[in-house]
Order: sequence, then C-alpha cells, then structure tokens
Amino acid sequence: MAGLTLGALGVVYGDIGTSPLYALKEVFHGGHVATTPDNILGVLSLLFWTLTVTVSIKYVLLILRADNRGEGGLIAMLALATGAVRDKPGLRRGLMMVGLFGTAIFFGDAVITPAMTVLGAVEGIDVYAPQYDQAVLPLTLIVMVGLFAVQRFGTGGIGKAFGPVMLLWFASLTLLGVPHILDNPHVLTAINPWYAVEFCLNYRWVAFVALGAIVLVVTGGEALYADLGHFGKKPIRIAWYGVVMPSLVLNYFGQGAMLLDDPSRIKNPFFLLAPSWAEIPLFLLATAAAIVASQALITAAFSVTKQAIQLGILPRLRILHTSVRDTGQIYVPFINWSLFALVVVAVAFFGSSSKLAGAYGVAVTIDMTITTVMTFFVIRFGWRYPLALCIAATGVFLVIDVTFLASNLLKIAAGGWFPLLIGIGMFTLMLTWKQGRRQLSDKLREDAIDLCSFLDAVFINPPTRVAGTAVFLSAEAGITPNALMHNLKHNKVLHEQNVFVTVKHHEVPWIDPERRCEVESLGNCCWRVALNFGFKDEPDVPEGLSHLREHGVQLEEMETSYFLSRDIVIPTIGSGMALWREKLFASMHRNAAAAADFLHLPTNRIVELGSKVEI
Repeated sequence: MAGLTLGALGVVYGDIGTSPLYALKEVFHGGHVATTPDNILGVLSLLFWTLTVTVSIKYVLLILRADNRGEGGLIAMLALATGAVRDKPGLRRGLMMVGLFGTAIFFGDAVITPAMTVLGAVEGIDVYAPQYDQAVLPLTLIVMVGLFAVQRFGTGGIGKAFGPVMLLWFASLTLLGVPHILDNPHVLTAINPWYAVEFCLNYRWVAFVALGAIVLVVTGGEALYADLGHFGKKPIRIAWYGVVMPSLVLNYFGQGAMLLDDPSRIKNPFFLLAPSWAEIPLFLLATAAAIVASQALITAAFSVTKQAIQLGILPRLRILHTSVRDTGQIYVPFINWSLFALVVVAVAFFGSSSKLAGAYGVAVTIDMTITTVMTFFVIRFGWRYPLALCIAATGVFLVIDVTFLASNLLKIAAGGWFPLLIGIGMFTLMLTWKQGRRQLSDKLREDAIDLCSFLDAVFINPPTRVAGTAVFLSAEAGITPNALMHNLKHNKVLHEQNVFVTVKHHEVPWIDPERRCEVESLGNCCWRVALNFGFKDEPDVPEGLSHLREHGVQLEEMETSYFLSRDIVIPTIGSGMALWREKLFASMHRNAAAAADFLHLPTNRIVELGSKVEI
C-alpha cells in the first residue's frame, strides 16, 4: 500500500501538484481583481472550496466508484455509460458523440499541460535572475526536446523516481507555506466559505471572470480517475487526503499570507515564498516536478490512443512496447512527435504561462463537465439508483462545472481556441474513421458471400489440399474473406486446416482468458473463431489461437500461414460521408499501421492479398 501510494503521488498528482506555480498568480493577473486583504481572503476561500468540492468530494468520493472492472478514465466511463443505455439507441449515440468529443479534447489538454507547467517552472528565472528572462523560452524548449526524445526508451526507470520526486515536492510546498501562515495566521479565516460568497456578491462579473483562473487549482483532477487501474482507489485516496490536499492548501494559504503582508509580490507569489538560500534548489525542483506532470500526460496520451484504436475510433498506429514485463508501458511515435510539434507551437506562440492560462482552463472544464454528465447515466441506468438521488448526486457538480466552463469560454479569444482547435480536429478524425469503417463494412457486406454457403460449394468439387494451416482474418464474422477467394482463384489450393478468425474489441478493459476464444466447427477441418479482447488487452492473435487446443484443434506454429485482405478504399460521389471526408478516410486507411503488427502476427508467415472497394 505504501508503494502504491508513493507511485500515485508521482503519476496521478503531478499535474494538480504543480498548480501552485501559477494558479493564484493568474487570478490577480491583469489587474481585474485588486490585491486587497478582503479580495485575497475571498480568492483563497474560493480556491479552498473548489479543491474540496470538485476534487475531494466529486472525484475522490464519487467518480472513483464508477470503475469499469477496476479501470478508470473517460473511455472507461464512456463504455460504462453507453453500456448502461444499450436499450436506448438514440441516447447511446448521443453519449457516444459526447464521449468522443471529450476524448478528443483530452489531446488538447495533453498539449497544454507540458507547455503550461514547464513554462510556469522555468519562469522562476524572472524572479531570481531577471537579467536572464530572455532565456525562459529557449530553456523551456530544450526541456521539451529532452522530454519527448527520451519517450522511446520507456518510462520504467524514470517512473520509479516520480514518486520520491513528487513526495519531495509536496514536502517543499508545505515547508514554503507554513512559515508565512505562522507569521500571519489571520489568513486561515479564509476557510470560512462566507469569504468566497462575499467576494462573488461584491464583484459578480469580475468574480465570474476570475473563476476561469481559479479552476486552474483542479487541473489534473481527471488524472485521479484516469489512473484508477494503475493504483486502485485506496492508494489514490490516501495520497490525496494524507499528502496532496494538505500540502496544496498550506502552500496556497502561505502565498495568501505573504500577499496580505506585501501585495506587490503577486508578480510570482510561489517563487517569492522561498528564502534566498533556497532559490536555486526550488527552481530545479519545480522544473523536475513540471517534467513529472508533463510525463504523466504524455504517458496517458499513449494509453488513450491505444484504447481508442482498439475501440475503433482511431486508425491503427505503430505501437512499441518499452517493457517486456509491463504491457502498459508503450510508446506511440506518431503521437509523441505530434504532441511535441504542438507543444513547441504553443510555447512559441503564447510565450508565457499567463497567456497559456486561458487555453488551459477550457480543455479541463469541458472534460470535467462531460465526466459529470456521463456519471449521471452510469448511476441512473447502470446502478439503477432513484432519479432524485442521481440528480442530487450529480446536479450540484454539474452546476459548478458548467459555471467554470462558462467562465473559461470567455477566454476563447485569449487562447481558449487552441485546445478547442486541437479537440475539433481530433473529433473530426475520430468521427470520420468511425463512420468510414462502418461505411466500408456495409459495402463489403453488400458484396460478400456467406462463408458456410461458399464452403459448401467449394467442397462439392474440392481443390487440391496442401499440408499446414491457413488462418484467414476477417473484420466481419460469417462472410467469405477476400483473401480466401483470391487464394483459390490464383493458387487453386486449399490448406489441410482452415481457420477463419474475427478479432472483436469490447467496451470493457479486460476479457478473461477463458472467454478469449470462441470456436465453431464448419466441417472439413474448417473452423470459425472469434477472438475477444478488451480495450486494455494486447490483441495478440497467435496467443489467442493457442486456446484452440482446448477445443481439440492443433495448430503447428511453423506450419501456419496468416492470410490478410488489404482493401484499397476509393472515394466516390454519392451517399455516405461528404467527399472530402471520404478522401480523408481513404488517406487514414491507406496510412494506418499494418494489421499484422497490430495483431502481433509473425512477419515471416503472412500473405496479403488486396482488392479495391468503392465507398
């Protein structure tokens, strides 16, 4: 439990743990909120109760209960919600669209987080050595190059250091805040929620705008749920209540106490908390903590990509495993360097953490709102709780989330458009791929021949049988694979054993090994096989077929050939998607990673036979 809790500190809380670098500063940035004692106490009260209600109650107590066989995250929640309303097709489609958009927006968050946290840390140079302020952007970009370059080596070794680094970070947050609180204990009165209410009543519109910066204290809250499968509920809760929440509150209140004594320190209150002898160590530790926070989002982006591919909402991409023992440690080159390019654009274009703050809040609040909406459908239709209880359990959180979202939407012109643009682009790709696959499947089904009927006709006058086993992979069960027809047409032979395999990906994280393989005998040494995988399983076809011996089917590894159909998509004007989307789908289909790699097929025993399909 201690090891898991330490690991949760490093992976789960990297993002939210680095929010003191910029959150309080951004509330007062721009001069809209004056740094008067009443305003400082009001803002601190809002920060405290936002952390308490949104993270401590919503995520840690409620959302963590909505696990999908132990797994969390928006894709797991999407699977739970759509599964709960399976008997309501219209509602299910609507939730699928909302979930897809939330997943797409996550990639915007995965770009903004590294840019925001590393910039926020490196900007300590402005405080300690203002003569070197021109070095902030170059140093940030150097850190980014190093961070993304090491991804291909895996995060196993680095990950072991995450927990101790973040434990040292949270200890430092506490040590920085406590002396200032002891110097001015009056700041603790901000725990009284009336200060937050009074601030909102007195300033109204300004307070509403300020919420867009206050929400920065809960950035990374989604990580509590997303990393549920890695650590479990108990370690995440222990880490939050025992270490993270107290450290964050003490640091924010320490910043507030310092500002009550000297409001001019609002230019960068976090770094000005430190005594002069601790300036260099704090700068280095803050940079290390920012790298940890960024690493957690990059790793999560790889994981979400893999899950999205297996659920059929993204095309196959090249996925490399960086550990022989931990299947969760993966590296996706295309995603890694795409994120790097977008992070560089964000750092170069915005130039400071203050300008990025508007972009940051939009992505976070959209995902928070979508998670709350999904939770309602899970507890109402999945857990079958009474309607009034479901509304009460999620209604308050939805009001809070929508309020924060509305405040952040005011900042679209000031940077919020950036993650939205990324999210809309990813959503377009996801929707195009999903609808294009359905359109391609429908077209193939139209022209397909029933497998059983085809085999019956073949065995009336059977062709020459050759030794060995042929495994024909097909996306649709029950139809004759094009590879089989091409093989008979050109080679005029049929193998001694023929296995027709369909790989099925399900909306659950894991499939039990005993349910992996479903077998149906078609006679004449032919079998129809369905291999079942969850969205976190490795789709390893040879390993799945090893279960055939339990059904009396013997496959000799060196005498088995795998036949695949590679379809070339030809876009045409007509029904279906718009022509530009069909062209986009055709390009994605053409450039998708080879099915053989994705399904872990042995490269020296693959035969690919292609055909053209007009959609």
